[in-house]
Amino acid sequence: MPTTLFQDRDIAFLLYELLHAEELVERERFADYSREAFDAVIQTARQIAEEHFAPHRTRNDQEEPRVENGVVVMVPEVKTTVKAVAEAGFIGGTQDAGRGGMQLPHVIASASIGYMEAANVGTASYPMLTAGAANLIAAFGSEAQKEQWLPPMFNGRFTGTMALTEPDAGSALADLRTAAAPQVDGSFHISGTKIWISGGDHELSENIVHLVLARIAGAPEGVKGISLFIVPKKLVNGDGSVGAVNNVTLAGLIHKMGWRGTTSTLLNFGEHGPCVGYLVGEPHKGLAYMFHMMNEARIGVGRAAAAMSYAAYLHGVDYARTRRQGRIPGEKDPSKPPVAIIEHADIRRMLLHGKAAVEGSMALILQCSRLVDEQETAPDAAAREHATLLLEVLTPIAKTWPSIIGQEAISNAVQVMGGYGYAREYPVEQLYRDNRLNQIHEGTNGIQSLDLLGRKVTQDKGAAFKALVVEMQQAIADAQGTGVADLAAEFAKGVERMVATTKALVAAMPADPARALANANIYMDLVSRTVYGWLWLRQATIADRALATDAGMREEPFYRGKVHAARYQMLWELPKTESDAALLQRIDTVPFDMKDEWF
Repeated sequence: MPTTLFQDRDIAFLLYELLHAEELVERERFADYSREAFDAVIQTARQIAEEHFAPHRTRNDQEEPRVENGVVVMVPEVKTTVKAVAEAGFIGGTQDAGRGGMQLPHVIASASIGYMEAANVGTASYPMLTAGAANLIAAFGSEAQKEQWLPPMFNGRFTGTMALTEPDAGSALADLRTAAAPQVDGSFHISGTKIWISGGDHELSENIVHLVLARIAGAPEGVKGISLFIVPKKLVNGDGSVGAVNNVTLAGLIHKMGWRGTTSTLLNFGEHGPCVGYLVGEPHKGLAYMFHMMNEARIGVGRAAAAMSYAAYLHGVDYARTRRQGRIPGEKDPSKPPVAIIEHADIRRMLLHGKAAVEGSMALILQCSRLVDEQETAPDAAAREHATLLLEVLTPIAKTWPSIIGQEAISNAVQVMGGYGYAREYPVEQLYRDNRLNQIHEGTNGIQSLDLLGRKVTQDKGAAFKALVVEMQQAIADAQGTGVADLAAEFAKGVERMVATTKALVAAMPADPARALANANIYMDLVSRTVYGWLWLRQATIADRALATDAGMREEPFYRGKVHAARYQMLWELPKTESDAALLQRIDTVPFDMKDEWF
């Protein structure tokens, strides 16, 4: 039976041949693991994805959560699936074993979670949101808070959310107005409204732990006056049992085009009585703390996009191999049987685009996860700093580009499947809707583009951008003398374009920042295609060397596929940066100059 989640061989290639994840077992934190243990973890995740997540993907989409008598009702399979994830340990996957976690490397945990998101992102969101909230408490909470909240979150008794957005503030967090009033016992009373809160209400767990951004009375205006609070749906007694309601009120469910199995909520805090919150860390540092979770969540959004587009691509490949229709051009004998549609050139073009997109996206996500492991556990301070710099510049790309190029891949899968692709009876239609949301999750793609150009490539005199260019140059040097040296030469041209364009835009910023940043989205496209070129050149170099060995030749189709996908990326996708570079370097202002009244 063909897989429609990930190709296991590709995940193994990315983990062990590209990213050398097995070397992590030499570090003290991961000393209890081995490559075989990593593989067992991933196999467990795949099994949970296939047995629990995938079977109710369609039902979860078609039977959306609803409110009956003030209670959220959803399909029962969601609860059993979240329980299975918790029992397997994945909610606390990367956390310390001493606190009930699995102490997994981030790169292994990320690959594991990807299987679940490929199978059913609407259900996968609940344990993943909980993991993100727990990770934040683990990073910035007091010891008492860690002891109180982490064990029930890791074991699935409590779930978690991130409550940032307000109806009138949106992504402009500086304008939020949720208030926190100090109490004599050291707690706070929270009052305000939050919107678009994923997983904000349900009956999947005994309690929901909301991480809420709010302002303490007298706090400075803007982002410098925001604090972070733990606000449970229900109060917790001294013995850890769940007590009275905490006046977190569900004001309504929001029904989106995708992720329909995930409750999207409007929540009122303190509307019907005191709503108790507990300060995390220091006052007025909430946004800095929350960005810890948001950066993790941004890579998670990219992973979800990569996972969904990967699944759609595999559905397209499977369909193209089994659907027989038409004959190849030049065949004039009508008695010849129809060919599988994968024999048609345009079908192969669309699927090749999909392969380059989805395998490139997973390479990027796992690369970022591997960098988190370096940032946290590399024995050398310089290596940790280098990983931090690369993460700075890659995170907005990881959040953004998988959702864009992945949507193109899903669209191509829909097209490959013809009428079936558009039918709700087949999964790619749902995957198309689900993935479309990722372009707005955790900060819109436009915001990520402004962050990339306006902050990440300029901060510390361009240190992060320079670190990325060094990595790209190393990949070019490594490919010299191999069978893909011609691809390295093409990639070198792309790197030159990216560097020249960046210099031109950075030089234009002091005089007129608004104009220099006006085409930040196009800059994101250019840099993202170049980053994917970097990832594909590295994969092609590894594959080319493997093909020179007996072991590699035993897997010739796999390695040939890697090289050919890299060739597509370098000769079809990377050249698109030429027109982008020309537009950006001349600081084109056509959209910027458009007037409101002209629309």
